[in-house]
Amino acid sequence: MEARPSILLIGCAALAREITALAKLNHWSHLTTEWLPASLHNQPDRIPAAVAERLVQAGDEYDEILVAYADCGTGGQLDKVLEAHGVRRLPGPHCYSFFSGGQVFEEIQEEELGSFYLTDFLVRNFDRLVIRGLGLDRHPELRSSYFGNYRRVVYLAQSRSEALMAQARDCAERLELEFEHRYTGLNPLGAALGIDASAPVVHEEDSWNA
Repeated sequence: MEARPSILLIGCAALAREITALAKLNHWSHLTTEWLPASLHNQPDRIPAAVAERLVQAGDEYDEILVAYADCGTGGQLDKVLEAHGVRRLPGPHCYSFFSGGQVFEEIQEEELGSFYLTDFLVRNFDRLVIRGLGLDRHPELRSSYFGNYRRVVYLAQSRSEALMAQARDCAERLELEFEHRYTGLNPLGAALGIDASAPVVHEEDSWNA
């Protein structure tokens, strides 16, 4: 039996839990993962250089390299790095697009442009990345500056967790925004990865969401 090509996935740590679950569920034994800090999203201009450094270190050790980022606010600079190395990334402007599926995300955006999105990762790390990351713990008056143009929080849930749902509702209340929930599961992300079309993405329910 012919061996599968080896793949290195360099990705944002905000996707680590979900991609690790997909790898386990679909037996992606040919996939090696390396994670860059999710905090880079607070300084997206640093993402291209961080990815470029890992690409140089990887050299030609793998048959393929996939970068698990969208543009993520880099203004096309990440794409310039990837083009120079002949590497592809996930489609779309940011992770909310491939978590929900591009068409679904566009429909959500058309419903309400003033939407602030949460994923399972952001719900779990809301205090660290949003409250403390934006300095709202020290200067709560900045809430209106950061979120004054938003009308709702849309929680794009990768798992069916009552605990995370309650936390997400609390996040919306703390931002003084309306709350909406959309269950995405892992299938849109699996389709965006496109690592092995012969291994269909399974419906995970809560088996991986300990």
